[in-house]
Amino acid sequence: MTDNTKIKGFYSGKKVLFTGGAGYIAYNVTEILKSVDCKIVRFDIGSKFPVIKDAKAEITDISGDIKDSGTLEKLLKDVDVVFHFAAQTSVYVANDDPAADAKVNILPLINMLEIVKKNCSSPAFIFSGTVTVSGVDVPLPVNDSSADDPVSIYDLHKIVAEQYIEYYSKMGYIKGAILRLANIYGPGPKSSSSDRGILNRMMIKALSGQDLTVYGAGDFLRDYIHVKDVAMAFLLAGANADALRGKHFVISSGKGTKLVDAFNMVADQASKRTGKKVKVVSVPPPQGLSPIESRNFIGDPSAFKKLTGWKNDRALKDGIIETIDFFREGA
Repeated sequence: MTDNTKIKGFYSGKKVLFTGGAGYIAYNVTEILKSVDCKIVRFDIGSKFPVIKDAKAEITDISGDIKDSGTLEKLLKDVDVVFHFAAQTSVYVANDDPAADAKVNILPLINMLEIVKKNCSSPAFIFSGTVTVSGVDVPLPVNDSSADDPVSIYDLHKIVAEQYIEYYSKMGYIKGAILRLANIYGPGPKSSSSDRGILNRMMIKALSGQDLTVYGAGDFLRDYIHVKDVAMAFLLAGANADALRGKHFVISSGKGTKLVDAFNMVADQASKRTGKKVKVVSVPPPQGLSPIESRNFIGDPSAFKKLTGWKNDRALKDGIIETIDFFREGA
């Protein structure tokens, strides 16, 4: 069974809720799910939702505050699948004010879980996690059994959120799964956090003819995964929630690329399209840089592939070309 056939078969007739519904990943998941006869509710604190054209799905956009329990009660009524993307995503913001971060990244999740517990609805509940919870000195490649060693408040709160999902899954209140995401890039709305979506930001800079900066030698490894592959991973996770229940999974390409090599690839492809020469320039790391920036990472997504049939064979160069063209068309 192909991915699209499985997606259509599972989601037809279902109600699907996206928190953080105006965001980058939600946009790409919706672009795939829009061809299915289902009900999609996109919820976000802002009122500007990306336009979804030619949708067969019934799409409802709702603006509100995820910290409001009354709003959550209404959103979660009769829901079959929850994709929980709403979050404060900056490592630096979380470290500056841990209590405020907990009010956004932990307390609303607890409220949502208590509401579905009370409703006895046991929806599929797919949480957007991060591979950075494994820390700095973890052996590579990182898989679903690797030890966690958070080095920021942001990652600490992500692990706490994961533990709540694992517990509520074990108790049968949800069919929860956590997807720990590597370095995402690809077409879609710009990330709201300046320390997220770095490769996309480099593409936008390069298209304007600006030189790209890399800290030091830029020889730390990153595992870049295309957002369309991530979107399909979420949809397959929802469709296979019984098999994934209560577990976390690494979602990555399985390939490591040095930062400087990825930035040079961006500079080369942008230059070919604009005729503007773009250089990659080494600069000293700034003061106060999070330790998580100084890590090597390669993930091993084989467990998720085995359970869901997920594929992630998109080459980085091809993905960069596609994304650059997307930004040029939107300019």
